Amino acid sequence: MPDSSPPPSPNSPWENGWTPDSSRTPGTRRLYLAGALAITTIAACVTAIVVTDKQTDDTSRTKQADPSTLPGADGPGLLSFASPSKQGTPTPDEHTSTAVKTPSATASAAAAEHSKKPSAKAPSPSKSTSSHGSSSGSSGSSGSSGSSGSSSSTAWKSVRSVNYPDRYWQVNGGLVKLNPVSSTAARRAATFKLVKGLAKSSCYSFATAGGTYLRHRNFILRAERNDGSALFKQDATFCPRPSSTSGAVMLESVNYPGRFLRHQNFQLKLDRYQNSGQYRSDSAFRLVKGLN
Repeated sequence: MPDSSPPPSPNSPWENGWTPDSSRTPGTRRLYLAGALAITTIAACVTAIVVTDKQTDDTSRTKQADPSTLPGADGPGLLSFASPSKQGTPTPDEHTSTAVKTPSATASAAAAEHSKKPSAKAPSPSKSTSSHGSSSGSSGSSGSSGSSGSSSSTAWKSVRSVNYPDRYWQVNGGLVKLNPVSSTAARRAATFKLVKGLAKSSCYSFATAGGTYLRHRNFILRAERNDGSALFKQDATFCPRPSSTSGAVMLESVNYPGRFLRHQNFQLKLDRYQNSGQYRSDSAFRLVKGLN
């Protein structure tokens, strides 16, 4: 009769009489899995560290290449300069405001440096006790005698250019130009009464023998009659500032700080300060005894 007993179960080797495989150490499969997992974890950590270091190095190189991150871009270290102002002459609005206009940064700094103290050699304003109205009226009566309202003949001045010493301020066709004086009429037109500033007593105003005042309008210096307005008084007031030329002064507008009177093509105009030898020469004048 054939043996019908079932085959031994592989899950119960000892119970069924068969011997397990003893050629492999028990638990090595788990050790292999644990080792593989550890190696994978270490490799992932090393990769993360390398990537992080590379990103940090790239960021550092980018910052070094970017000028905005260098010292001095936002703080000390490098000198910074203001953008140059646009060339050309703006047209002021004379009817809307008489407030002080703000010049560019560069012009403000230069004017502030010039404005720290008045020039020791700049002539003092006239100490005439007469009012501006009476001085205008009296000046129209006599140009050569210095007018009856003037306290001293030294109040009459002529303005001579530094870089064109043979040329003086002269009223010509209502405008003030830099011309040589070769006749009695030219000498009379180049003589002005120096009075206290209409808008600021520590500054100057220039009155003509005909009773007009020198004022800037559209930044051009001209002779016009005083209309009594605050704008006219400001336009006709100029403050003396130190010049780089000994014995000379620069004349700064009271209502346009940073703009000085200068000649250009022998025309007197109000121009923004420029840090150049040409500008300083063109804006330097000597107040001398009146030619008339």
